[in-house]
Amino acid sequence: MKKLRKLLSLLLASLTLCALFSGCHGSRGMNEFAMPEEFDMSRQYEISFWAKNDTNITQAEIYARAIENFQKLYPNITVNLRLYTDYGKIYNDVITNISTNTTPNVCITYPDHIATYLTGDNTVVPLDELFADERYGLGGSSLLFDSPTREEIVPQFLEECSFAGHYYALPYMRSTEACYINKTYVEKLGYTLPDKLTWDFVWEVAEAAMAQDGDGNYLVNGQKVMIPFIYKSTDNMMIQMLRQKGAGYSTEDGEILIFNDTTKELLETVAEHAGTGAFSTFKISSYPGNFLNAGQCIFAIDSTGGATWMGSRAPNIDISKDKLVQFETVVMPIPQFDPDEPQMISQGPSVCVFNKADPQEVVASWLFAQYLLTNEVQIAYSQTEGYVPVTSKAQESAEYQDYISRGGEDNQLYYDIKIKAAQLLMDHTENTFVTPVFNGSASLRNAAGQLVESVTKSVRRGETVDDAYFERLYSETSALYRLDQLDGGGGFGKEELGPLPATAVVLLAALAVAWVLIILYVCVGAIKKKKGRGRP
Repeated sequence: MKKLRKLLSLLLASLTLCALFSGCHGSRGMNEFAMPEEFDMSRQYEISFWAKNDTNITQAEIYARAIENFQKLYPNITVNLRLYTDYGKIYNDVITNISTNTTPNVCITYPDHIATYLTGDNTVVPLDELFADERYGLGGSSLLFDSPTREEIVPQFLEECSFAGHYYALPYMRSTEACYINKTYVEKLGYTLPDKLTWDFVWEVAEAAMAQDGDGNYLVNGQKVMIPFIYKSTDNMMIQMLRQKGAGYSTEDGEILIFNDTTKELLETVAEHAGTGAFSTFKISSYPGNFLNAGQCIFAIDSTGGATWMGSRAPNIDISKDKLVQFETVVMPIPQFDPDEPQMISQGPSVCVFNKADPQEVVASWLFAQYLLTNEVQIAYSQTEGYVPVTSKAQESAEYQDYISRGGEDNQLYYDIKIKAAQLLMDHTENTFVTPVFNGSASLRNAAGQLVESVTKSVRRGETVDDAYFERLYSETSALYRLDQLDGGGGFGKEELGPLPATAVVLLAALAVAWVLIILYVCVGAIKKKKGRGRP
């Protein structure tokens, strides 16, 4: 009995130690942010800023210049920049750091990602109070720079940052999707581009472009390769098609509606054209801009933010000069089912501020986040790609209007396709929409794209795409992205299901070992006792 008590005590101590380590590592407790009465300018602050720059040196220089100019105004605030080449990597690093309270101070991210960040206690600062503060809020009287007022942020872009009852971000830059078209080949096939692009037109021209001669060369380009229609982001493709059809995707509360008959009909159309080779995706075939510039694609759909890669005169080209084909490039809104009621997605990075134990540090972070909305930063960054400034203050400025008016002067700063792509979004801001944001909305977005990718791959492999196929596809996709495990109630305050933290695994393993040892000890003791009774 003594030995048993010792063993149990030892196991209990070990488990307590494991729990303590787990509790320390997994601590998410953070007091709710409260605005201090005054920002203490006498103190020194050091804040971290995580951003994405697409390996674009100009964008990195804009960040560096913004930090330098901000620090001239606020020499007591040091901003440390950490650059990423992928938003997914920022997301993963933030999630990893939430458990140790080592998140960055300011982060460029997406609302879908912020919804998951909110699963930590008071992890992300709600900005409503900061927006409205007379001294340090938007357009505040105590700011040392010319900040836009709340009314000067484009309302549609600001609303994208509102969910779960609060504003959790500032819009930073906005884009939409555009269809970059080889007009030369469209006309060579005997077609004339309509004023408004429809899905029927795109599919018809794409199929016409599949005609080949006896040697296997495509008639339209004289090459062995032709994929008339390539879509970069298939998640956006499915989301926008459903929106245009008025079909279900999800509710604001996080109820999943995507697995419906309209989705099936859309996927059957995708399967039909993927089967002939007229349609493919970025994940399957590679970047649509490369095929477009090589004369191997007619309709390339990508973000307006990628406009500098589109066209035979584009400043950014990833193929060798000998592969480049000269053609007239036209940029148009994405295809529509009802061209009189256009629907197109609004997308682009936003900026969130993470909570810290020191409210003064949060205010310092907020000041820098707000500085990213100044005309200087907004206009400079928008000129690097086909992005649009998020403030009317910047859009309507003399500097930006001069930039927009000079499209085509050169193939660098004033590259006409880039400027037309930006103008496209400004002309259609009223026609843009965003998807509901909830904990799990990022997974749903991935699932939407996966449906298109899966069907396209299946057809290419010669699989039969019928009712049984779709039933299986829906089930497998739902399970893969754990959509059947979402709570359907917005999900805020609950963690999106994922791998257990290492500390939790260690703790559970220790518990399992403890119980095994206890059971073994009891069993061995019982056997010895029984044997002892049987002796003469």
